Amino acid sequence: MDDDEAIARSLEGDLAAYEALVARYSALAHRTASMLGAGDEAEDVVQEAFVKAFRHLASFRREAPFRPWLLRIVANETHNLTRSRGRRNELALRLGATADVTAPDDPEGAAVATDRRSRLLVAVRGLPERERQAVVCRYFLQLSEAETAQVLDWPVGTVKSSTHRGLARLREEVGNEFA
Repeated sequence: MDDDEAIARSLEGDLAAYEALVARYSALAHRTASMLGAGDEAEDVVQEAFVKAFRHLASFRREAPFRPWLLRIVANETHNLTRSRGRRNELALRLGATADVTAPDDPEGAAVATDRRSRLLVAVRGLPERERQAVVCRYFLQLSEAETAQVLDWPVGTVKSSTHRGLARLREEVGNEFA
């Protein structure tokens, strides 16, 4: 069942159809919340986001894609959480659980890869909030510019400029091997 059918059936009261959407997008929603700063509370953020999405499903524009709409709710919930706990600039990235990185067979190569990932994560955490959000959405979550704009509720031009500035800072910090 595709998203459109699941949404239509959910609106008719079929909870199993909404469960299919939850199953399809839970991992992505959790990763989004974690990368945008929810840290250990990502599960709570995701649960609240799915509850809000269900309650507001009737206002969802059916011609629009569901994924960016849901991720915008996740981003808003994450923002609310980080604002309320007073740590707006904190980002708990768990790249090891979210990236498809294959470690080299040799121990030296594995150590170098681990060091590179660590330097990149530190550099991403150090970006200004808007640049960090844009880079995380575009490159860690692999969203398009339009989807990132929708998730963050920014104009596409802001996504482009924030991503560009963030990548430039990463190049300065860790070199061209990452950006």
